[in-house]
Amino acid sequence: MTAKPSFLSELQDKIHQVLQQSPARDVEKNLRAMLNQGFSKLDLLTREEFEVQAEVLARTRARLEALEKRVAELEAQQQG
Repeated sequence: MTAKPSFLSELQDKIHQVLQQSPARDVEKNLRAMLNQGFSKLDLLTREEFEVQAEVLARTRARLEALEKRVAELEAQQQG
């Protein structure tokens, strides 16, 4: 299974191709710096960080469901 290139990667490649064919190579450097600066201001996380947090959330959800079930059982015992 091959990974799809990300939108940003494709955008960077296309910009690079265009600039390689033009005398405006400094524009690429400036554009890259500008994009990096803009992205650094955003609160982004990596795919790996996202997957770790999704896994933590799934485990927490499962634990919560087990606790809810246990509370319901204890309440049923107390009423019966």
